[in-house]
Amino acid sequence: MEERAAAIRAGTAPELIWLLEHPALLTAGTSARPEDLLQPDRLPVFQAGRGGQFTYHGPGQRVVYAMLDLQRRGPDLRAYIWQLEEWLIRTLRPFGVAGLRRPGRVGIWVIKPDGGEAKIGAIGVRVRRWVSLHGLSLNVAPTLDHFTAIVPCGIQEFGVTSLADLGIAASMDEVDEALLAAFAEVFAGPTTLAQTVGS
Repeated sequence: MEERAAAIRAGTAPELIWLLEHPALLTAGTSARPEDLLQPDRLPVFQAGRGGQFTYHGPGQRVVYAMLDLQRRGPDLRAYIWQLEEWLIRTLRPFGVAGLRRPGRVGIWVIKPDGGEAKIGAIGVRVRRWVSLHGLSLNVAPTLDHFTAIVPCGIQEFGVTSLADLGIAASMDEVDEALLAAFAEVFAGPTTLAQTVGS
């Protein structure tokens, strides 16, 4: 990712999006607080270099790394975060799920059948010389219990959910199709897509 971002900055490679499915692990962003790692021996922990705090990645979760030229697209970090949120919101629509923004809470949220709110999509980015790294994750059908090893994104008051937890049986291929369609709606300009399975 670092090498590709450098090549994009140098103008020697096109933008790129990776669609990944990680093994079960925890990542710590640059704002991660040690006290939010509740079960330090449960899963491997990696320093991610992105913004944000602790999150879980694992099978059944689509992780998206977006290496985009924000200098060309418009050097506005707030606008880019809004676009990432919109990307997730539009990805959820074909599955009948209304994704929501919540002031002061990073990520995308949904109203569960019991009326409570829970996070279904996380966002964590890094921007170096106006090329983006890292990106977002969408919970399709992960093991939600793994999130209990941390305080997800530093937010204790609300839980985490997934499409499967909401009763929606979506395959990863279907989610990828929705992601690509939503990307084309939200982001203008040509982008190369590489799909990778693994870490």
